[in-house]
Amino acid sequence: MTFRKTLTSEQSQALHDGLVIPAHPLALDADRKLDERRQRALTRYYIASGAGGVAVGVHSTQFEIREPQHNLYEPVLRMAAQEVDRAKPDRPFLKVAGLCGPTEQAMREARIAAELGYDAGLLSMGGLADWSEEEILERTRRIAETMPVIGFYLQPSVGGRIFTYEFWRAFADIPNVVAIKMAPFNRYQTLDVVRAVCHSGRRDEIALYTGNDDNIIVDLLTTYRFEVDGTTVEKSIVGGLLGHWAVWTEKAVRLLEEMKKVRGRNEISKEWLTRNVQVTDCNAAFFDPAHRFAGCIPGIHEVLHRQGLLQGTWCLNPEETLSPGQAEEISRVYAQYPDLNDDDFVARHLGDWLAEPDQ
Repeated sequence: MTFRKTLTSEQSQALHDGLVIPAHPLALDADRKLDERRQRALTRYYIASGAGGVAVGVHSTQFEIREPQHNLYEPVLRMAAQEVDRAKPDRPFLKVAGLCGPTEQAMREARIAAELGYDAGLLSMGGLADWSEEEILERTRRIAETMPVIGFYLQPSVGGRIFTYEFWRAFADIPNVVAIKMAPFNRYQTLDVVRAVCHSGRRDEIALYTGNDDNIIVDLLTTYRFEVDGTTVEKSIVGGLLGHWAVWTEKAVRLLEEMKKVRGRNEISKEWLTRNVQVTDCNAAFFDPAHRFAGCIPGIHEVLHRQGLLQGTWCLNPEETLSPGQAEEISRVYAQYPDLNDDDFVARHLGDWLAEPDQ
């Protein structure tokens, strides 16, 4: 089969080694219009932080960018691509485009992304509740002909749905599926995906990424082991494509590099379990599970606003605001875990990132 676009060997190696891929937010001004200067500053921040890519047009970028009255899908993808091309990172840096909707919409978005130089598409299965699993698999096959696909298991509480083990087993067999992001916030469903990939003949071609913001460190330190046709197969979750990593990104990069040095050991310090809880506590403040994640995007914005990267917490949907007590919770985790924020790093470079785009 001939694909329109595939990963280079260097990109594939980096993806399998494990990358920090932040889910890129949307920078708006007080009129809820795109703030191009700060949108570009965010991309510059992620590049400078040492991230291995950015995911644009995803949930953190706000799905409303696709609505005709906003029409921001292509502009925000273009800006991020321009900043990456301008920066010329000295490492593989994956540009990942969020793809969603019925097949024709997802195909249209994949074509836009491919033309803008994006390397892979994060394919959402949200909003397709009345589709059969086979229909969703066929949609994936169509997209994979255009560009490499990163599958996305999204938790039901924010628009996802439950899929069977058999679905993920078939999904893993689709050529040009290069990774799967697991974000069901559920150990059983995460296990379904890993086991399905391990039983696929393409298991060595698929990288596993966590989107489980409630369990980041444990996900990244766990080796899964299964018996497959009389052979022991091991698979690890190597990196993260996370909304949580849209903030405090420079520290997230350091954290992943530290974990790479210890994962695979027979013994890992129990201090990592404590750190996992600390990161999860921060995520609870950012993502607002206390209110069924209603404030998750404004929560990310609040941190970036405190750092000076955003002007405010505005979203395209005026109803999407910080939940009661959420700002106080963010202040609490700031005080409780000062070693997890990267405020000093941001302060040193903010002026450069906010420089006008043509400078």
